[in-house]
Amino acid sequence: MRIGPYVVERELGSGGMGTVYLARSRGGRAVAVKVARPELAVDPAFRARFRVEIEAARRVGGFHTAPVVDADPDGAPPWLATAYVPGPTLAARLATDGPMEEGTVRQLGAALAEALQAIHACGLVHRDLKPGNIVMAADGPRVLDFGIARAIEDTRLTATGHAFGTPGFLAPEQAVGADVTGAADIFALGAVLVVAAGGRPFGDGTPMALMYRSVHEEADLTPLPLALRPVAASCLAKNPADRPTPSALLDLLTTPGPQGGPPVHTSTPYLPPGDPSDAGKPLSRPSATHARRRDDDTFGTRTTDSPRSFTAAADRSRVVVDEEGVLLQADTTEIEFPWEEIGAVTTTVTGLGRVLRVTVRTYEGESYSVDVRAPNRRLRKAWSLRMDRVLARHLDG
Repeated sequence: MRIGPYVVERELGSGGMGTVYLARSRGGRAVAVKVARPELAVDPAFRARFRVEIEAARRVGGFHTAPVVDADPDGAPPWLATAYVPGPTLAARLATDGPMEEGTVRQLGAALAEALQAIHACGLVHRDLKPGNIVMAADGPRVLDFGIARAIEDTRLTATGHAFGTPGFLAPEQAVGADVTGAADIFALGAVLVVAAGGRPFGDGTPMALMYRSVHEEADLTPLPLALRPVAASCLAKNPADRPTPSALLDLLTTPGPQGGPPVHTSTPYLPPGDPSDAGKPLSRPSATHARRRDDDTFGTRTTDSPRSFTAAADRSRVVVDEEGVLLQADTTEIEFPWEEIGAVTTTVTGLGRVLRVTVRTYEGESYSVDVRAPNRRLRKAWSLRMDRVLARHLDG
């Protein structure tokens, strides 16, 4: 079997565009040839968009993509050839080896951010970034299938309001049929990080259920290491404008955070995680200058009730914000941070909308977090609103 000038050796798989074959050029170079499904091949809108996207995709460079080497949008059927990248997909690797460690997840995220940087620089949006479109090559992860999603999305097959992409990785704006920008790929990257750590950001269920959760519920970030949760949370922000760019995401994943500077409060955690060896320390590893371990079995008596104070407590976890500073408690371990030593406080929502995570970073670059699980989302939302107001009084004013 021959596709254009390429001789097919075997089928590699199939996807949204059609069938993918391993083939070789006349000189013996291995390529992956993607052949359009028959229903796409007869659609003039697909061919027109495919032609435009191919020209943009040819310009994509970078270390972490599989470059387009040839294509024929006017062929019968249309086809696209990329450099063949040997290796399992990320989905296959996770199925075989299980969840990744923190360092590996960081490296994966940085590689994907670089890939998106190259793709977006050419005016493309991937639209379907997922573990099945990421090959774990010997020299690092490679992103596949960029430059074809828009062509499929613009056909009559999706013109009736159906979202193109994979539920669980679809950004809210994709799920509701709104305009899509590169920020949608950042959302998908955040979901990939959660999956790489062994989780499911929006749980399991039907495609409609997953899309509903991506629009209306917060992602479950609990499988991620503490230091990576704020990074993933920023990627998975509901508002596209609140998500980092690929360049900013690279900074979050690879650059130690600044030490010193004015106090900062934000409910959207864009702050870099600091030194990876220190960031996100659980309360079981407290700093000697701040922490104390209660010898008795009492839950603590420091409570507050004023416009400049806040308390959230449940299941032996507690957060107190008042004139003295911030207190974090998990089980019998407490850490007290006076305001003069606090560089930043961030709040993140996890656990499908029921868990409030509060992270305190000191001027010394250390970061500590505690999770407080509310019995329902309504109380968690009330906690978030109240704490934002109180923190603003102390840190922003």
